[in-house]
Amino acid sequence: MTPENATHTNGAVAAAAELISAEGLSKWYGSRAAVGELSLAAQAGEIVGLLGPNGAGKTTTLSMLSGVIAPDTGNVKIGGLDLAANPIVARRKLGLVPQSIALYPTLTALENLHFFGKIQGLAANDAASRASRLLETVGLSDRASDIVAGFSGGMKRRLNLACGMIHSPAVLLLDEPTVGVDPQSRGRIFEVVETVAAAGAAVIYSTHYMEEVERLCSRVILIDHGHVVAGGTTAELIALAGSAPRIDVMTRDELKAGWCDGIGRAVAFADGARFGASLELAALDQAPEVIRRAERAGGEVLEVHLHRPNLQDAFLKLTGHALRDSQ
Repeated sequence: MTPENATHTNGAVAAAAELISAEGLSKWYGSRAAVGELSLAAQAGEIVGLLGPNGAGKTTTLSMLSGVIAPDTGNVKIGGLDLAANPIVARRKLGLVPQSIALYPTLTALENLHFFGKIQGLAANDAASRASRLLETVGLSDRASDIVAGFSGGMKRRLNLACGMIHSPAVLLLDEPTVGVDPQSRGRIFEVVETVAAAGAAVIYSTHYMEEVERLCSRVILIDHGHVVAGGTTAELIALAGSAPRIDVMTRDELKAGWCDGIGRAVAFADGARFGASLELAALDQAPEVIRRAERAGGEVLEVHLHRPNLQDAFLKLTGHALRDSQ
């Protein structure tokens, strides 16, 4: 399904359908479980984030979802078709964009797209027309006849994405698609992913960049050590972890005891010659009152830091370590 032929109702994608699902996926390497009993699903028009640190099992999961490797347990369905029982037909509905660049460096951008189009069974004319549109979509029309070996990392990433979309897949699997790219390429990749989902495809977006998931994804699956830690919207995961907003107030003088009674318990700390106090808030709108209380308590307020809870906080509370910790 592509932006050109998607069915819309009042500007929205028609009734969503589950396009990819997995139940109980496991993959073992010797005595180590790279992925254990993992289940997920994505509907038409949905971007589902697979969020976890490097080594969490995200690439192994996408490899099983795409049929690149077979799971030791569990099954995958693409558009209702069992991937193991109907691999050829099911894979035609899939587009996989791997973390490792999958391009032929001695070919031009256009030749790469034609090649991958033929692999997917497209007629020459169809491959040519789709290649031209995709080069425009990813911002590489002016480099169509250039050899890929001379491309920057960001340009290769964008072409890598285009090659995974050449056959207009109903399901798009993206494995760390913005690693090492420049801001311009990152922004273009975001736009393409959002357009594909708006046209009715189901997208599974694997990353360890929290801010990407917060921008793009309607649902998030937190994965760590090959297991699903939790799943839901960003707000649901933050609530599940019990994360609360926090305010840090830096003052010239030490604040009097009990200055924040009725709001919360302040934890004092020192920063050189300055004094600090940190406390959790029940709601962000308590922040102005905290600042007023600090001023009345005899401390000239020098600096204020307000921290909104985010996925990084949720991941830390649910797993016991930071999202970007190495495994």
